[in-house]
Amino acid sequence: MLKKRLLLIEDDFDIAEMLQTYFSAQGYQLFNAYSGKEGIAIARAKSPNLILLDVMLPDMDGFDVCRSLRTTPLTKYIPIIFLTQRDRRADKVAGLELGADDYITKPFDIEELRLRVQGSLRRASREALTDERTGLPTGAAIAEAERAFAARTGWYRLQITLNNFGAFRERYSFVAADEVLNFFSRALAECLALHGTPEDFAAMHSETCYSVFTFAPQVSALISALQDKLKAGFPTFYNFADRERGYLIVQDSESGARHVPLLSAEISILEYKAPTASDRPRAASA
Repeated sequence: MLKKRLLLIEDDFDIAEMLQTYFSAQGYQLFNAYSGKEGIAIARAKSPNLILLDVMLPDMDGFDVCRSLRTTPLTKYIPIIFLTQRDRRADKVAGLELGADDYITKPFDIEELRLRVQGSLRRASREALTDERTGLPTGAAIAEAERAFAARTGWYRLQITLNNFGAFRERYSFVAADEVLNFFSRALAECLALHGTPEDFAAMHSETCYSVFTFAPQVSALISALQDKLKAGFPTFYNFADRERGYLIVQDSESGARHVPLLSAEISILEYKAPTASDRPRAASA
């Protein structure tokens, strides 16, 4: 079963360790951050399915962390649940107004927290905001992003197509195919964190078609890094015989045996919106 990725931004080591142990046993993959800045960086690099966020952090207020996540395209649609000792009604209202999906005060019941995490994940999937396998925005979230980027300049729009995905799923099962999509989304997030900007946006149109809006200063470096990561990772999902052969042998009722290449990704620049004259820096006057 595909593991959901949770990011815990919590500076209390005991609580972090307890939640790490509990949710790992429930089949989740946990990432821990002990400060707000570290949490924001991990959210960009790991593309978690949900974030558990403390309000009182050593370097910045949890509300500011939430505000940053909600105003950054890459993390805008990730469900956020506050976990905090601040139980005033005003604090809860403030958190929800910032776009948090839930607000839970400490001490909390661990079973209730688990159910609320499950509920937030289901809502995000049901409302077609994110895909549960990749954590990437879908549907209405894509349309909103496209409108926002239309008003901006200086970005590239990349189109990524996964080739031979259907043949892989038919041979290796739906579970294995979901693991491929999970790996792909993690690879994309890591490359955007290294070579992109906080203003970038990645989205899933279908299992095999993705878009990326990026302000990357070296877009060729971003594309190369992603291609290298996928080329190294895709073969690991095949058994030894298929990997060594370099293709699948698929039986077709009409044409007999067919050779289907292994998974690959085609990445192309679909659009480039150049900066306008007003966007370019002007020479300083003497």
